[in-house]
Amino acid sequence: MSKRFRVSSRLAGKLEELGIAPAAVLGRAGLPARLFDEPKIHVTTEELFALWRGIGEVSRNPADGLKIGSEDRIERYDPIAIAALYSRSFHEALQRMARYKQLTCPEEILIERTREECAIRFRWLLAEATEPEILIDVCFAWVVSIARRGTGSTLSPVRVELARAPGHRTLLEKWFGCPVNFDAGRNALVFRPEDLERPFHTHNPELLAMIAPQLEDELNHSNIHQTFPEQVLAAIKRRLAGQRPTVHDIARELRMSSRTLQRRLQENDHTFQQVLEQARRDLAHHYLAHSPLELTETAYLLGYEDTNSFVRAFHAWEGVPPAYWREKQAPVPSMA
Repeated sequence: MSKRFRVSSRLAGKLEELGIAPAAVLGRAGLPARLFDEPKIHVTTEELFALWRGIGEVSRNPADGLKIGSEDRIERYDPIAIAALYSRSFHEALQRMARYKQLTCPEEILIERTREECAIRFRWLLAEATEPEILIDVCFAWVVSIARRGTGSTLSPVRVELARAPGHRTLLEKWFGCPVNFDAGRNALVFRPEDLERPFHTHNPELLAMIAPQLEDELNHSNIHQTFPEQVLAAIKRRLAGQRPTVHDIARELRMSSRTLQRRLQENDHTFQQVLEQARRDLAHHYLAHSPLELTETAYLLGYEDTNSFVRAFHAWEGVPPAYWREKQAPVPSMA
């Protein structure tokens, strides 16, 4: 997984098309004035958030995030978007987007499925602050625009959930084609399960066969600096969203047999269950410290059958209940 975000070299041009001055954005964000002149632009999570906050503050149009995320010109698509567009279905496209996101940033796309619905969320792995609202608009518009182009329809979510306060409801509901719930406990696109099975008319196996191997090679190269248990840990975290991934699921994602995965873990003095528990522990810390999710919701996302099972596991890890741990993470009010 990349520790920094790769910013598209086309972003400055897109901003200018929308009447947003790149220099004003960089000044507002406190970033180097010649950042957009660099041949390859890499920024930390903090710098990325500052960049998008700057864009949101300089922009005068609340639709700009949606416009940036929904690029109409396919020649401007990056390799990840192209690989998604050439996939067989919306679900396969989402899986490719989630897998190849690792190449460009410390960010994950979570696909959380139940019998009734499927939620798509973005998780910023190294974030210490709340993501800018305009960045959420960009990410959600990116997913929906690829889904619509791929299916050749005006596919819309069942609803959009936003953690922000109400604002620009009419604009957002018109663009996404569904109700928007504000003051939600999360930022999520919610689809019907059957929507994910819709085929992509843009599916092109020949072109996909040209693009995917390059992305896989780059992904394999990026994993060279990770130990094998770290690779397994990252794969589990990507799938640990409302279900508990099996060793077969993770082996399939890492392109190996279950026996090989278990053998390689044993060679590194690990078991699959140990790595799974570490993934649950890491994500529990993240959810408790950085989200308003209830314990029931956290338990579900970590693949526990009920809240009591999660509470017992957390107490075994930390020696205290999760509610108490969360309370201790809250910032101490200033006395100034």
